[in-house]
Amino acid sequence: MSAELRIVPIKGIGEIPPGTDLGILIFEALQANQLSLQQGDILVVTQKIVSKAEGQIVNLNEVRPSEFACIAAAQSKKDAQHIEVVLRESRRIVRMDHGVLITETKHGFICANSGVDESNVNGERELTLLPIDPDRSAFEIRTRLQLLAREDTTFDIAVIISDTWGRPWRNGQVNAAIGVAGLESVVDYRGQRDPYGYELQASAIAVADELAAAAELVMGKIDRIPVALIRGYPYIPSKNDARSLLRDTSTDMFR
Repeated sequence: MSAELRIVPIKGIGEIPPGTDLGILIFEALQANQLSLQQGDILVVTQKIVSKAEGQIVNLNEVRPSEFACIAAAQSKKDAQHIEVVLRESRRIVRMDHGVLITETKHGFICANSGVDESNVNGERELTLLPIDPDRSAFEIRTRLQLLAREDTTFDIAVIISDTWGRPWRNGQVNAAIGVAGLESVVDYRGQRDPYGYELQASAIAVADELAAAAELVMGKIDRIPVALIRGYPYIPSKNDARSLLRDTSTDMFR
């Protein structure tokens, strides 16, 4: 492991209109922060700016709520149009109680409100949705940055798309990886032996989630810093994506 890990907030990224080329925007922001990409760098990018750039924005004034959404809104004292958007973005409802709606998204994520977010969006009646394919988004940003930095897609960097999620058994939220390009999301230690000779049986570390959570420490929720550079972590280069972080239903004890 590296002896030192550096996490740098990338400042100066303003509002993101639909159609923004995030690869170019991030590259120019790095230059403005007097940074240049190095081999092995990792960029963590918040879901919010990816969704905005990809036009994943809904105006609630254009949403007609279903009867079920109206009933759920009345029970939870929430906006029926908002709940309708959450339902449209879900594959199924996992739990609905105490005004909380836990769903499985079309991506397979289990999270609150299908990842639909109303924070940091211009206009009181606008929501952002999750990117349609966060792994593809991460891949496209990574490819663009590789070409801008070196004109060479073999130049190893990695990109993580992060989102803020709650946790079933603990208070507080943490950032998690919903899209990954360029690194192995889960490092499997099973079969290896610890310093005392014990063979590890169940240790598979979700490094993409850990990196996303670490990046949030310099991003903050209200500081308008949607990108962080992580340098010094010796990740395993990989063509795999964030889907390896999703637990298979056959091993999920809570479905």
